[in-house]
Amino acid sequence: MKFRAKIVDAACLNHFTRVSNMIAKLAKTCTLRISPEKLNFILCDRLVGGGVSMWCELEQENFFSEFQMEGVSAENNAIYLELTSENLSRALKTAQNARTLKIKLTNKHFPCLTVSVELLSMSTSSRIVTHDIPLKVIPRKLWKDFQQPSVPDADVSIYLPVLKTLKSVVEKMKNISNHLVIEANLNGELNLKIETDLVCVTTHFKDLGNPPLASDDASRDRDPAEMAEVHVDIRKLLQFLAGQQTW
Repeated sequence: MKFRAKIVDAACLNHFTRVSNMIAKLAKTCTLRISPEKLNFILCDRLVGGGVSMWCELEQENFFSEFQMEGVSAENNAIYLELTSENLSRALKTAQNARTLKIKLTNKHFPCLTVSVELLSMSTSSRIVTHDIPLKVIPRKLWKDFQQPSVPDADVSIYLPVLKTLKSVVEKMKNISNHLVIEANLNGELNLKIETDLVCVTTHFKDLGNPPLASDDASRDRDPAEMAEVHVDIRKLLQFLAGQQTW
């Protein structure tokens, strides 16, 4: 297996760093899938009580000026790696205002993802900062556990309000209850509601807008004012919202 890639564009580097920071906030470890066309960061939290799962897909041509990889075999041309999310995020933080960023798969007595950052210097010579991130190579027989999740058709799809506002509201609600009811309809209305034996609190958002559903029949047959609702763990929702910093 071989992998090496290079980023020279500052905007691409900043975006890649923000993606890494987001993933570090969501989970301690993640799976990095490398294929000829894409990088995928995968989280598969299989806790009985639920957890955060994620399939993050990056087109390599949108980020890297150079990209070379050889997978396990010609038939299975991919590499699956498990690494600590915070280690990658910490390494990329040193790449702010960097001239170039190089990433490659190495063997330093154990598998590593080596991140080399070429920093700008006042002199003619450049400074290179290198991070060796330990990782585990996931064997081919376990790849089936890291497939792209299937998402069921939605009854309602709605644009969210400003995430900073949404996070602030949810943080206040967690002091009252451990669970939250999220309601939304096709009129662009979103409600966050908690109910206990002592109190009922609802926060309303209006005129948010609705993106088109995958199935036009679902929206055509549904009363626009009818609410669809889900019950979620507030702590899990806050964990998700804390990581949404890609833009």
